Amino acid sequence: MSSAATPAPVVEVKNLCSHYGERQVLFDVDLEVYPGEIIAIMGHSGCGKTTLFRHLLGLKRPTSGTVRIFGNDLAALGKKELYALRRRIGVAFQNGALFSSLTLRENIELPLREHTNLDESTIRIMTRMKLEFMRLTEFEQLMPAQLSGGMLKRAGLARAVIMDPQLLFFDEPSAGLDPVTSADLDRLILSLRDAMGMTVVIVTHELQSVFTIADRILVLDAGRRIMMGTQDEVRASTDPRIVSMLNRTPPEDDMDADARLERLTTRTRTTWI
Repeated sequence: MSSAATPAPVVEVKNLCSHYGERQVLFDVDLEVYPGEIIAIMGHSGCGKTTLFRHLLGLKRPTSGTVRIFGNDLAALGKKELYALRRRIGVAFQNGALFSSLTLRENIELPLREHTNLDESTIRIMTRMKLEFMRLTEFEQLMPAQLSGGMLKRAGLARAVIMDPQLLFFDEPSAGLDPVTSADLDRLILSLRDAMGMTVVIVTHELQSVFTIADRILVLDAGRRIMMGTQDEVRASTDPRIVSMLNRTPPEDDMDADARLERLTTRTRTTWI
């Protein structure tokens, strides 16, 4: 694709650094997500996926660097501007995050009731469309505690897209699901992207899902971007950290005994000072 034909990114992260107290967890991370793409963010546990996700949602301010959504620098937006921007974004949480006191249908309707002035009949029609798409129509009167894990995921996804967002964030879509249910959810995500022209960013550790739905993959390690590429490019990587992730083997600890002892004693001395 020529540079002239390349659309503006929906998500643009530049030189993002992030700290929790004195501990730095992200180091100059870059990411660009273009319209209609499905991007997967992955890496070993503790690599910084969740922290990056929080920055993308505007829940955490960068130490340095920028996070732009639809061209807007999140750190520069006021509360009202950020609120308006979030109406263009859907978020599906790992465990569904449904309200336990509301029925399935009431949970899915909630964003329409809170953020629009639509009449009752329109709300019901829009909700029924999403329930039908997620194959949940016959369960609309059930409470969240009565739903299976796969149904909770689909319900959370239905609520996330009830307002037809341009951008969808999905945290660990396949976590806790059996392979068949996980594959079914992957198909739903692809169908949503194709039917609604939606851009999707997922945070996951599930390789099967990534290599089923992702157009490109961002791989993080110890808070650093080590690769951004297509499925074939990631599979072909010879970086030992990526090979370890793909082979599901723990990363090697190359710290020798003397260095480990020094680190432990230094921390102990610092604690007592």
